[in-house]
Amino acid sequence: MRLQAQEHHRGGLGTAAGVSNAEVRQPGKSPPFSVNWVVGSADLEIINATTGRRSCGGSSRLCKHVFSARWARLYGRLSTRIPSHGDTPSMYCEAKWGAHAYQSVKQQLFRAFQKAGLGTWVRKPPEQDQFLLTL
Repeated sequence: MRLQAQEHHRGGLGTAAGVSNAEVRQPGKSPPFSVNWVVGSADLEIINATTGRRSCGGSSRLCKHVFSARWARLYGRLSTRIPSHGDTPSMYCEAKWGAHAYQSVKQQLFRAFQKAGLGTWVRKPPEQDQFLLTL
């Protein structure tokens, strides 16, 4: 499936607010694991749904730390700008708060959910984003 981003996207309720199944989801019925894979690789990654870690105990390739490290490496290859001292955030939460366009759009999304009667976005504990970036 391929999605195309639009420059001026207008959100709509679509099916997000509707219920497609009359049976209410029972959290107890969820499996205790999830599986992910990458196209072109034979490796499956089995994640413990309780801990968010791989079955062997290591971090998932889908965790924030791995994604941020990959982004930093890619950005470093593409960027012609030389960062000065103090220019690069040392923590993930600093990088996130420094992404002003992201923060603005996120707040617009939260307000749209509330206005549409979809409730308040559940905030995660701040310590989840308080880890050092290894760049």
